[in-house]
Amino acid sequence: PQDYAEAVKWYRLAAEQGDAMAQTNLGNRYGNGEGVPQDYKEAAKWYRLAAKQGIAVAQNNLGIMYEYGNGVLQDNTMAHMWYNIASANGHEKAGGYRDERAGLMTSADISKVQAMARECMNSGYTKCGY
Repeated sequence: PQDYAEAVKWYRLAAEQGDAMAQTNLGNRYGNGEGVPQDYKEAAKWYRLAAKQGIAVAQNNLGIMYEYGNGVLQDNTMAHMWYNIASANGHEKAGGYRDERAGLMTSADISKVQAMARECMNSGYTKCGY
């Protein structure tokens, strides 16, 4: 059996130093309640920090948080934006998730969110709708 509490300790040390993969993994531990009490808000915080560093997995996971309203307000626009960014950064499934969200949106909304994704990426992840 994996010792999630021990993993969380090491992930947190690295995550607090700005290590993006550690931030992603810490987000996973909080999202799944492994080694820590499940806390979607805390998971979203760590995913956001890693997403700002260009980590496609964290960007996709942030999209999932917005899709389902876990730790953040449910928001199809933000979910679409993060899935779009994750897809652009090479996440294999994010494009499909983005397209599912697009099916729930108007063409005007899709144009707006595509512009948001461009602004987010072009700003080095500093202007991402939060």
